[in-house]
Amino acid sequence: MEFELKDLNPTQPSQPPPDVLSTKEDGRPLLKKPDSHDGENLEELEKKFAAYVRHDVYGTMGRGELPLAEKLLLCIALVTLVPIRVVLAMTVLLIYYLICRICTLFSAPNQEGEDEQAQEDYAHMVGWRRTVIVQCGRSLSRLMLFVFGFYWIKTTYRIPSSTTIQNEGKEEEEEPERPGAIISNHVSYIDILYHMSSSFPSFVAKRESKSSDFKGVSGVVTERVKEAHQNKSAPMMMLFPEGTTTNGDYLLPFKTGAFLSQVPVLPVILRYPYRRFSPAWDSISGARHVIYLLCQFVNHLEVIRLPIYYPSQQEKDDPKLYANNVRRLMASEGNLIMSDIGLAEKRVYHAALNGNNSLPSVLHQKDD
Repeated sequence: MEFELKDLNPTQPSQPPPDVLSTKEDGRPLLKKPDSHDGENLEELEKKFAAYVRHDVYGTMGRGELPLAEKLLLCIALVTLVPIRVVLAMTVLLIYYLICRICTLFSAPNQEGEDEQAQEDYAHMVGWRRTVIVQCGRSLSRLMLFVFGFYWIKTTYRIPSSTTIQNEGKEEEEEPERPGAIISNHVSYIDILYHMSSSFPSFVAKRESKSSDFKGVSGVVTERVKEAHQNKSAPMMMLFPEGTTTNGDYLLPFKTGAFLSQVPVLPVILRYPYRRFSPAWDSISGARHVIYLLCQFVNHLEVIRLPIYYPSQQEKDDPKLYANNVRRLMASEGNLIMSDIGLAEKRVYHAALNGNNSLPSVLHQKDD
């Protein structure tokens, strides 16, 4: 990707111009207020990586110059609202931890493999223990959203039509197939809290993907999606096929891992309208994002739940086509802009904002 580096600095490909990025004595790189020449470079950078650019009051990386009124509101929230929310959030986590410990105290989890380091499998727990864990998890996840300022969530259900549901060879009386996975755009870590409060799905952790060397991540995902499709007692998979977060206005290319199973999926679109601070986790650090989010009294979340998407035979035979068609549908229904960049370009953008001169090493990092 040599062209990425050339576009960042057309005059000196080896390193960014010293006057474009400035560094404080404490080592924190900050963007200067650009003059006419530097402004063109910054504008070109933001245009190239538009899916990760922040447009809220707090500016790039959350370090923009704030008006006096915003500074006063921030200070008041830091000494009043933030401590209350932190205490409440820790209380919710502690309560759910105790519930999970009690429900699993005398129950040995299933294990994949016979060795001592085999993955503990609580996802297939059945009976009253699972009912208590799931119902409490959903309720406490919604309570956590309330603590974070998401007091109400606007949910829109799209009515299924013959153009969006392809149910070949099935009679109307027959029960519709169960989706194997929930497919959602990825904007923030808040996405996970919402989906846990809505359906409490199953996730695939990196440790679990390593429990079987020959499967890999795609193999584990495909296996779990098929199981959720066939077994009503198995939890549905929750997948973010973009592979990273955006600023909420764009939809990145989908990875095909979620569509290799050839089963129906449930598309869900999340939007975060804002006035001051955007809940999108794009080019801002995690700690700064959490603080600003807790300082905002009201946060907004809008959800669009699309009908179950049944793949055609052609889509079943071509997972890439299946992924692209679902992506186009979500972009159209959610009024999202389709972008061709991905995680590698996000790392380049972050490196440029942080004044990292060794951009080639960033490009060669493995996409998780």
